[in-house]
Amino acid sequence: MNLSRRLGSLYGEQPSGGAAASLESSESDAAAATLSRFQEARAAENAQAATARDGDPQSTVLASEALGSLKERASAALYERLGSRLTDSSLDEEELHKYVRDELRLIVDAEQVPLTSGERHRLSSEIIDDVLGHGPIQRFLDDPEITEVMVNRHDSIFVERFGKIFKTEARFASDEALRKVIERIVSRVGRRIDESSPLVDARLADGSRVNAIIPPLAVNGPSLTIRKFGREALTVAKLIELGSMSPEMAELLRACVLARLNIIVSGGTGTGKTTLLNALSSFIPADDRIVTIEDAVELQLQQEHVVRLESRPANIEGRGEVTIRDLVRNSLRMRPDRIVVGEVRGGESLDMLQAMNTGHDGSISTVHANSPRDAIARLETLVLMAGMDLPLRAIREQIASAVNLIVHITRLRDGSRRITHVTEVQGMEGDIVTLQDAFLFDYSAGMDANGRFLGRTVPTGVRPRFTDRFAELGIPISTAVFGSLIPGARR
Repeated sequence: MNLSRRLGSLYGEQPSGGAAASLESSESDAAAATLSRFQEARAAENAQAATARDGDPQSTVLASEALGSLKERASAALYERLGSRLTDSSLDEEELHKYVRDELRLIVDAEQVPLTSGERHRLSSEIIDDVLGHGPIQRFLDDPEITEVMVNRHDSIFVERFGKIFKTEARFASDEALRKVIERIVSRVGRRIDESSPLVDARLADGSRVNAIIPPLAVNGPSLTIRKFGREALTVAKLIELGSMSPEMAELLRACVLARLNIIVSGGTGTGKTTLLNALSSFIPADDRIVTIEDAVELQLQQEHVVRLESRPANIEGRGEVTIRDLVRNSLRMRPDRIVVGEVRGGESLDMLQAMNTGHDGSISTVHANSPRDAIARLETLVLMAGMDLPLRAIREQIASAVNLIVHITRLRDGSRRITHVTEVQGMEGDIVTLQDAFLFDYSAGMDANGRFLGRTVPTGVRPRFTDRFAELGIPISTAVFGSLIPGARR
């Protein structure tokens, strides 16, 4: 019954036979008109889709919006069908992907939207990336040329390629979509992120480093930073090819590792300290027992006799935390030949220095610093963070006695990462830790037309004191390694 008939009934009016017939005819005409408009709209949509395929820009936008709407509906339906299967540990990745593909096919078919084979493939790939992968950033993670992915907020994504940062057109659909990807990443490594614990360090399956932070700490919405690790660890030969180190330097570092010298790799954020640590570890003999200690497992040691330890944050009740310092102390009871700490950033530096001084020679670690001298100062500060009321001279004596070599790596303005210092820690003179450079980067060579540094790291001509140890252990090293003195170098 239409509105006119309901009003007539309300006021006690009954239409006559002719009027009733007229109303029925009007209703039929209205229904026919509605059906006609629906058919015209559907025909217009099909025409727009066809025109879009022929290349009309405005229609292409409309078709893209239609696909986006279909993607949102299909994603929501897929999440609803999957339920707890997404976190079911009994399903391996292959089974889960097959199940998702089958369910997605049924959902898209149920929509009854005409799609070309290319559109269907693209739609399926994007939805699977959203549900099982990392959404719109998945293609950046698959790109071997990209080394870092930075999501400032859901609609602002930057990447680093060949040391340079570029803004991309990719974006997440919403903060909620970005939040789902973050939660999926951290849950796979036993971490959590929520309002009570709004920041987290984690890793991907390939070892790539992940940092995520969400509101209320992140004012503009969730933020995600992923530092990618290459599918293959960079070898010493590859670092030489890239210009990060010279063959002479590689020969010296190999001898230092074999002679069980304690080495600190220093550098700023993103300079490649962990990559260099991996390369140095390749010189460790296969029969040495190695214990690695990290906040999030990143090292890719190739030896077989390796025990890998990872710290653990506190649970939701604030209990169960296991720190790097706890692991360093525990590692001393594990009969290690070498202790490799991914990075010292707190009181564990004191335990690390003590381990180096008590028979665990050949240990390697990294520290954030801007130069070898700054690395010594930072180690002093980190030891003080252990809460021990030690005099500064005692701390410096510990450092001078424990550390034999500092290898400093720098990210230059052209985006390249170079070892700029190989520095021997010689000992104490008064209250000062004395350092001596064996290799220095030659900035005087200038830059080429493309803005790339022409210089390389060259020997200073000074022979380090620890080379006497090479002779005692029978480790051969060429006298040409130390070269001749470069202008301005310290003796």
